[in-house]
Amino acid sequence: MAEFAAPAVGDWDFPRGTASIELMTRFAADRGLAAGRLLAATSLSADLLADPAAQVDARQELAVVRALAALDGSDATALDLGRRYRVTTFGIFGFACISSPTLRDAMLLALRYFDLSFAFCIPNVVADGDRIAIELDNSRVPADVARFLVLRDLSAIFAVMRDLLPEIALDDLSFRHEASTVDAYRAAFGVEPRFGADACRATLDPAFLTLPLPQANEQTVALCAAQCEALVARRRQRSGISQQVRERLVRLGGVDAGMDEIARQLTLSTRTLRRRLVEAGTNYRALVDEVRQALAEELLDTGVLSVEDVAYRLGYAEASSFIYAFKRWTGMTPAAFARRFRAARQAPPGR
Repeated sequence: MAEFAAPAVGDWDFPRGTASIELMTRFAADRGLAAGRLLAATSLSADLLADPAAQVDARQELAVVRALAALDGSDATALDLGRRYRVTTFGIFGFACISSPTLRDAMLLALRYFDLSFAFCIPNVVADGDRIAIELDNSRVPADVARFLVLRDLSAIFAVMRDLLPEIALDDLSFRHEASTVDAYRAAFGVEPRFGADACRATLDPAFLTLPLPQANEQTVALCAAQCEALVARRRQRSGISQQVRERLVRLGGVDAGMDEIARQLTLSTRTLRRRLVEAGTNYRALVDEVRQALAEELLDTGVLSVEDVAYRLGYAEASSFIYAFKRWTGMTPAAFARRFRAARQAPPGR
């Protein structure tokens, strides 16, 4: 077998948007499940899910998957959930795929920007004789949700492929796990699978790869691909140890618990945390300032809190210390920043 292309990342632990978590909460509600329990398993809020620009750690989505599987972890639920993921679920990444010239181009683009997806199982696309095979590797996925996620992910992949090319069909389908009721599999994939196989594998005729996609547009795909490149660069830059520290500081509302406490939460020594941050090109104080600035701007933008209130919420003993820090970050005082945003909101449209 010859490898078609390798995904850009080889593990599921990459930052993600919130669309998948929001989709799962709606899915649970639609099925009469306790949707509130899904978010209760995380530190996320419903307001955060409504923010299309928000970014979450993969473990937050994994916690939602676990909570959903605990409510109903059947194969039928996993497969039905996967079918809810459509090309539009993936935002600009999805538009880039649907605008590609052919299915082959879309698959190559999807693998190149795989960390803009919501998958946990790692795909490998290989040429197997006169067939193209999509194999999903769930060996790195926690065992308690490995079966659920391999079904969700492959069902989602096929649902998106159908959005791209409605006439696509699978020749063969196999799974490692043991036999199950096949009706849900037929509904998701259009074929009856084999169980107890050596891999999770879906095969199709390579002729599908060269068919033109109905919504192909050269200019649109170029624009979308450029935006994908910029988005994935930002996410990759903010992943790893720096992002883990940021997340914990955000949970504390920007209050500086001290490097020793953050290291303890990460099960690291303070010395190791300091070294790893240096290797990532930053330091603890810079991350504290970054989180505090972002939270300060958000709080000031509400127009509800005074400068003193914001300073207190961010852990400053005195407003003067906060004002000095804010001016260092932005070049203006907190009051001037708040006035600027109020003026912008009150300006007539078009001005």
